Amino acid sequence: MIRSLNARLVARFAAVSALTALLGACSSFSLPSLSSNPEPGPVEPGVAPEMPASIRPDEIVGRWGLASFQNPADRARTEAAARGQCKQPYVIGAGQNGGVIMHLADQATPQELRLKGSPGGKNYIGPPGPVPGEQDREIISFDGRVLITRFVDKDAATRYGNMVYVRCAPRA
Repeated sequence: MIRSLNARLVARFAAVSALTALLGACSSFSLPSLSSNPEPGPVEPGVAPEMPASIRPDEIVGRWGLASFQNPADRARTEAAARGQCKQPYVIGAGQNGGVIMHLADQATPQELRLKGSPGGKNYIGPPGPVPGEQDREIISFDGRVLITRFVDKDAATRYGNMVYVRCAPRA
């Protein structure tokens, strides 16, 4: 009697296991829908649409003297140093897709970057993607003549500091 009880338990366990496997396999098949309305697909987490920046790309395209500072007390001296760099200006070009051509941190080749706004009212320059992205730089201030940015990435921000761009006078 004990042998037949064990045999029944083993048989039941095998049957339950087989049914579980079959049901699992059935759930992986999708049958065509007979209704005329297609079912919506899986909802992917949405990326918020890019907000426009309050600064237009054409406002920062041009020739700029460039310097940087770490200590805010050095800002005035650094602006003067940046003005002196207009003999060898940093050129911010216009991109083909409405952005600006600039360098990312630690990149030798410039590429087209976007000006992006944020819900908090801050502006960023960086590749397409979430705001603020690790490769973005935040625009700290901009008055038309002086642009100050800081990289979002902490390591790049420490190495490069606050980047001061002073607009160079147009060539005569």
